[in-house]
Amino acid sequence: MTTATSFVYERPWLYPQQLAAIFCPERYAIIEASTKSGKTVGCMAWLSEQAMAGAAGRAYWWVAPYYPVARIAYRRLKRGFPPAVYVANETELTLTLANGAVLAFKSAEKPDALYGEDVYAAVIDEATRCKEEAWHALRSTLTATRGPVRIIGNVKGRRNWAYRLARRAEAGEPAMHYARITAHDAVAAGVLDAAEIDDARRQLPENVFRELYLAEPSDDEGNPFGPAAIAAGVSPLSAAEPVCWGWDVAKSHDWTVGIALDADGVVCRFVRWQKPWQETIDGIRQATGRTRTLVDSTGVGDPILEALQRGGAGHFTGFHFSQASKQQLMEGLAVAIQRGEIHFPEGVIRSELEAFEYEYTRTGVRYSAPAGMHDDCVCALALAVAHRPRRVQMVAPVGIPKASVWGAAAGSAWR
Repeated sequence: MTTATSFVYERPWLYPQQLAAIFCPERYAIIEASTKSGKTVGCMAWLSEQAMAGAAGRAYWWVAPYYPVARIAYRRLKRGFPPAVYVANETELTLTLANGAVLAFKSAEKPDALYGEDVYAAVIDEATRCKEEAWHALRSTLTATRGPVRIIGNVKGRRNWAYRLARRAEAGEPAMHYARITAHDAVAAGVLDAAEIDDARRQLPENVFRELYLAEPSDDEGNPFGPAAIAAGVSPLSAAEPVCWGWDVAKSHDWTVGIALDADGVVCRFVRWQKPWQETIDGIRQATGRTRTLVDSTGVGDPILEALQRGGAGHFTGFHFSQASKQQLMEGLAVAIQRGEIHFPEGVIRSELEAFEYEYTRTGVRYSAPAGMHDDCVCALALAVAHRPRRVQMVAPVGIPKASVWGAAAGSAWR
């Protein structure tokens, strides 16, 4: 005789904003939320409860921009269930519950692959990074079942379907519910630490911080620097001597660009050309002299850097571009522009800064020029900013006289 085993489900603790946003009665709930504010945990609980109240053969979907993101939710839900209540399929990324309901974790990369199934409830995770066609496909799967859906994610500009749908929900369209959860809500609930949010504010460009932590879309629609900050940074070319150079080396149809900054962070030299390699090497040497210089050493830039360094020219340093290193470099440039630490002339530098874009991918944030445009000036400026000499201000400790420790002849060591 087989003895049935029963399990008691207890919903994970959720703070009031989570409950109100996710466990609302409306069929469509759109939640614009801070990163790490608990939207994923809340929707995992919601989708699990939908499946536990379901029946054998019914499908319940978690859709994410890419399979690695979907797999995160799969692993977390799998850890949360007692092993006796599900059967896992690692290949298909499914959890079949004891009642026969199937939790499936899908990618939005190929929207056509989402058509065909009857889905009884769904979550779209990181919706602003999912293709709109994926939403169209998922919506079709909910037609026969009239299933509910929860659409969650960080804010990313205004040019995406999730933003438009959120505005419809916020306007009070029938069967729609809108919620916004900020980092401050999560801090008040004890989910996030206030000091960590303050640190993120200091480290990130303002528009990126406001999108990721305050759920406020940027007006620049994906520009990491901000139109107002760019406009405020425009200044005539300085006649002062350079303290550093940044060089972006031409690739294919691109330009070789060199930008130098003076001691006040103002662009004081700007050169841009398309020349053969030897002329490029000679031109960089002639322009930079002995000034500290950071050179793009990616791909074709590597042999150029080697040629520049030959003969003991130690003031040339290489920088290898990857998605991660470019992200770090551009975030440093964005902070410098938004803090008013650097200035640049009108013309092609400003044009490239204003056209520059960022987008979220499964491996991080990708920064680049729009298709058909250049970002050589942006990269050269970012290299120069990253290579600036750091100013150190010496301040006399309280209670110590401003007398020289090297004797009267040397003068005071404190200024």
